[in-house]
Amino acid sequence: MTQRLIVILTITFALAAFAITGFFYTRNAPAPQTAVASAENTTLVRPASPVIGRADARVTIVEFFDPACESCRAFHPTVKQILAEHKNDVRLVMRYAPLHKGSEEAVRILEAARLQGKFEPVLEALLNAQPVWASHSAPDLNKAWDAAQKAGLDEAKARRDMSSPEITAILRQDIADMAAVRLKGTPTFFVNGKQPPQFGRRELADFVRAEVQATR
Repeated sequence: MTQRLIVILTITFALAAFAITGFFYTRNAPAPQTAVASAENTTLVRPASPVIGRADARVTIVEFFDPACESCRAFHPTVKQILAEHKNDVRLVMRYAPLHKGSEEAVRILEAARLQGKFEPVLEALLNAQPVWASHSAPDLNKAWDAAQKAGLDEAKARRDMSSPEITAILRQDIADMAAVRLKGTPTFFVNGKQPPQFGRRELADFVRAEVQATR
């Protein structure tokens, strides 16, 4: 989460350039294993966003996360626990916020893994191995690839897929949306479109629990 302001300003200027050149487009990722219903298309949930949990869940957690973010790694067990506790009522929509050096390539690894039906195991592997690959000054993406391969990723295919227009479009859309919601850091959570009033793992769990009760 270091140098966040500089990175966000850089992204904001990049978005302006993309808008001028018509660089953004909205092609969806081909046949992701878990896809949000195509009727949803907002700054929080896009049709191509990766989803963990039931598509018809009454409560949707949106997490803007960075694979290289230590706080995202720290929150991940809590998010998994929330999903396990409310497995029929809550789903997780993951949005990318590549704020750190090397994060964009890690995002592309995740999206290539999603095409292979390996999104969740590769996500777990990248977060578990984060301390060895995600140095903010000099990330070692070879170690990220090694971790992903050990989780079952076909690395050769993933390296071919990672620069596809579809994956690039997902990444650019998420960058545009993180600017639209005025993202200040990662992880940032929305629960049925609302942000928890306080930041913290227990606070997130309590907020989701209350939202589940409110929807019954």
